[in-house]
Amino acid sequence: MSATAGGGNLVQVRPKRVRNVAVPAALVVFVICGIAALMLRRTANGLLLTVSDQVAMVGIGAVLAGLILLSTRPRLRADENGVEVRNSILTRRYSWSDVRGVSFPEGATCARLELPDDEYEPITAIQSFDGERAVRAMRDLRALRREIGHIDS
Repeated sequence: MSATAGGGNLVQVRPKRVRNVAVPAALVVFVICGIAALMLRRTANGLLLTVSDQVAMVGIGAVLAGLILLSTRPRLRADENGVEVRNSILTRRYSWSDVRGVSFPEGATCARLELPDDEYEPITAIQSFDGERAVRAMRDLRALRREIGHIDS
């Protein structure tokens, strides 16, 4: 979850439960599409299907599995220089001077960085589904923020 790197602290977090669900789900979707592709040629109603149809079905399975696996991509890295938030698609880096606070609103599914002008960035690497891991991650992140002099309000 967190580690010491070189000259300072590094907080690194990735979701755990989502990964435990998404990887098997992606595998199941891909296998089901593969089996469907093998069975496409055996139709009793006289429908003519070709090898390209089978390849397309496997391709659809690969795309769907890839989309499911996007949920395993989130990561948070924080050190004395700032915070890097990688959500499913985009990665953004914020210096600590731009971060107004770190919060986990009641009822929310993930934590967030409070930014200037009432904006925020969701931190999908810290999810409520992870329970105690999420609590530890928030404590580590807030402790790092206090250590470097940017105290949460």
